[in-house]
Amino acid sequence: MTASPDFQSPAFLTRHIQDTLAFYEGRCKDPEGGFFQYFRDDGSVYNAHHRHLVSSTRFVFNYAKAGRFFNRPDYLDLARHGLAYLANVHWEPSHRGYAWTLDNHKPEDSTRHCYGTAFVLLAYATAYECGIDEAHPGIGKTFDLMEKHFWQPEAGLYADEASSDWSELSSYRGQNANMHTCEAMLAAFEATGETTYLERAYTLAQNICQRQAAQGDGLIWEHYDENWQIDWDYNRDNPSHLFRPWGFQPGHQTEWTKLLLTLHRHRPEPWMIDRARVLFDSALAHGWDDEHGGIVYGFAPDGSICDGDKYFWVQAETFAAAARLAKVTGETKYWDWYNRIWDYAWTHFIDHEYGAWYRILTNDNRKYSDEKSPAGKTDYHTMGACYDVIRCLRGE
Repeated sequence: MTASPDFQSPAFLTRHIQDTLAFYEGRCKDPEGGFFQYFRDDGSVYNAHHRHLVSSTRFVFNYAKAGRFFNRPDYLDLARHGLAYLANVHWEPSHRGYAWTLDNHKPEDSTRHCYGTAFVLLAYATAYECGIDEAHPGIGKTFDLMEKHFWQPEAGLYADEASSDWSELSSYRGQNANMHTCEAMLAAFEATGETTYLERAYTLAQNICQRQAAQGDGLIWEHYDENWQIDWDYNRDNPSHLFRPWGFQPGHQTEWTKLLLTLHRHRPEPWMIDRARVLFDSALAHGWDDEHGGIVYGFAPDGSICDGDKYFWVQAETFAAAARLAKVTGETKYWDWYNRIWDYAWTHFIDHEYGAWYRILTNDNRKYSDEKSPAGKTDYHTMGACYDVIRCLRGE
């Protein structure tokens, strides 16, 4: 491990993005289409045939952002490679939806997930903003797809899951899909300037962070029934579920902090800062591990820790949120949190030998395995957080 650098330096953040990209360099592209999505610590691929929609879209985000930021046409070509895979392999024309998972380039699970479709929208929006003009039609088409099948105007939120032919809608409702749809809508607005996307992001943020959070005493619960009432028992026995964990998620409170402050740049209203501050402060008050460092995965309604493991994305989203809060409030305590989280991640999460971040650590910061990047993890969270802090430091 190397000594801690200046975490607030744009030069450091830029180098860290480059170092993270280097882990995937030359080994993630599948010449037959798309990207390999299962990597061990040393970068070796341990499953070459399975694909997940979330990873497929996040690789597009990674290479589109890097292509523009570093002026790398080869990265933009990788993003185009990923977009082609979305359009030609994940997309199922017979039912007009994106396959959730693929095996050997064929649909394995065709359940339609709002969460996954939100990342399709993010991929198209990011690609277009970063100079891939042919991505533009995909923004509107994906928005319309979500509008037709997931949007529930009476709730002002998106439903979560549908059958492969769209004939049945699950009764489950979740905040996570709406959070990432808000992220995608903000990206679509920044890429196109079309206020429809900004208005939708505002609606989602207001309904989750104010109305729904009121059911959780000001914090955002993950799971709801079809009437958008809290379901306190959903996945109670599975607090480590990859996309639908039980408990209050500190990382999702702080991810909403970041989104609220992004929204505030475009449509500023005082409640956004107030809610951002409460969500962040509560997440760290309940979730920071004073003994071993880092932010835990989940805590129960009574405040007890229900999952003490440490996840990479939680640390990354939280340091980005801390930087945004520091800028907008002028309070040094948020820079203190920023540096404290980074110092923990630098010590425990970042692989200083091979690059990129480990995915998950035990409560006392030990690795569970050598599977650094399974499906779902492309270091989109870590690099995205660095880009966001750079923008913040530039006053953007």
